Amino acid sequence: MKLSRRLIPDIDILQTFECAARHGSFTQAARELNLTQSAVSRQMSELEGQIGVLLFERIRQRVVLSDAGQKFLPEVRRLLGLTEETMLRAMAASQSASSLNIATLPTFGSRWLMPRLPDFLRRHPEMALSVASRSEPFDFEEEPFDLAIHYGQPVWAHATCTYLCSELIVPVGSPELCAANPVKTPAELASSAPLLHLSTRPKAWASWFETVQAEIATPYKGHRFEHFSMVIEAALAGLGFALLPRYLIEQEVASGRLLVLFEQPLQTENSYYLVVPDHKKENVLAQSFFTWIADQVTERPTRP
Repeated sequence: MKLSRRLIPDIDILQTFECAARHGSFTQAARELNLTQSAVSRQMSELEGQIGVLLFERIRQRVVLSDAGQKFLPEVRRLLGLTEETMLRAMAASQSASSLNIATLPTFGSRWLMPRLPDFLRRHPEMALSVASRSEPFDFEEEPFDLAIHYGQPVWAHATCTYLCSELIVPVGSPELCAANPVKTPAELASSAPLLHLSTRPKAWASWFETVQAEIATPYKGHRFEHFSMVIEAALAGLGFALLPRYLIEQEVASGRLLVLFEQPLQTENSYYLVVPDHKKENVLAQSFFTWIADQVTERPTRP
């Protein structure tokens, strides 16, 4: 992608703009940045001239963001944050022999991947990892990741998806809830206590009841939560029965904090994939990570 140098402002000027906007004062911005007030004013005039809009309105002894300035400010802050993040990542990578940038689903990363990463780093002690959460596919050209862990279908633009494992979800409840609401058949679940739903999978309970051949009039009633982590905490708190992937609740089930109500799992139509951008297919570190993570899942995929 060829960039127009004329459209790229000096990063110092963007910092000055953010500082002036935050203080509502060129004088205070100059004091923070160790500049003169006239230098701040000159830089803002230069930025306004480059963009072609007025960013500040001068009101008495203060400067106030114009409508255009208010729209511009969040983008500037995002750009400055990305710039700082890029520099910190580069500095961290320079201090290690190798680095690997991983994008993963938020709950999968925190509950399944993180407890296992020490084993990977023991095998690769020279490596520096950078792990970030992403819930949806993104453009590898725009985001500096070497690979991603994806749940869904094996479709990702300009990248290769390699199967890791399927997903099995089971009904669970806290010991206290189960004791207060004993159920003997799947059909009794919906009438015994509230059902906990993941907002992005509103039909999960209906699909499970259909799989176990239980006729339920109201499989969609109950409490809804945006993330799996919220559903897990709600189940632990006894707010209702939850339908959760086994991999997310390994520790809770092992410790008895959550009980599997029926060993009748539902296999979802989507699966987990390791995604590598086309321009990094030969990345040795990504291949090492795949080999390692393939050993961590119960179903062993074929190495790409």
